[in-house]
Amino acid sequence: MGLPLSFEFFPPKTPEGAEKLRAVRQKLYTAGPEFCSVTYGAGGSTQQGTFDTVRDILAEGVDAASHFSCIGATRASVREQLATLKAMGVKRLVALRGDLPSGYGLGGEFQYASDLVAFIRAETGRDFHIEVAAYPEVHPQARSPEADLQAYVAKVKAGADSAITQYFYSADAYFRFVEDSRRLGAEVPVVPGIMPITSSSQLLRFSDACGAEIPRWIRLRLQGFGDDIESIKAFGLDVVTALCERLRSGGAPSLHFYTMNQSVATLEIVRRLQLG
Repeated sequence: MGLPLSFEFFPPKTPEGAEKLRAVRQKLYTAGPEFCSVTYGAGGSTQQGTFDTVRDILAEGVDAASHFSCIGATRASVREQLATLKAMGVKRLVALRGDLPSGYGLGGEFQYASDLVAFIRAETGRDFHIEVAAYPEVHPQARSPEADLQAYVAKVKAGADSAITQYFYSADAYFRFVEDSRRLGAEVPVVPGIMPITSSSQLLRFSDACGAEIPRWIRLRLQGFGDDIESIKAFGLDVVTALCERLRSGGAPSLHFYTMNQSVATLEIVRRLQLG
């Protein structure tokens, strides 16, 4: 049974990194992604790298979505960036508030991602398909789960077309989030974000930073493998494939893979799901 796929990359920092990512993308394109997204650094610090990578993906004949954050932005700067992206042929945006650079006050003319979504819609009509972020396990900076859900609903009501979630390993958290947000009138498709497990130290570091929950049984198994990289990878493939199966059977509209600019684990999961 087919399910649309999409892949996320981050902008490489060196020419060697760009070359490596080009090779990774070619491998991943064999799975036929609906689009590929490219992330943005804190305060838009990698904007040029983001746009360059987006341009490369479009030139390779694949739809590209640019992450677009509004921290520290002005209406004029956003207007200018939207014109640049439109001229490049970009049809999708992932609209985010963005991370605050350290030591940075809440500057700029946009306080919330919902303000950015509303502005993009008002300025460009239906020129872009707008994705927003969703947090099945609650945004780490949210005042409360209720406030977080309301913030998500505000983004949808401001004009978002769909949402991509933070990664998670509890399918129940995803299904509950979808149910709760629909009850509040947010009807757009919610695409699960999938993070393959290839390294336990990296996963634990990321998850502590972004508030993604690692279920205790997964954490304990990973710790039990110690430095046995092959066992960690094999376990990770089993866990993430089973998660994707459950999401698919529960009606998830598509799957969005956080590739970390690697292809092997993502392609193997896609192969096991018989999606590629």
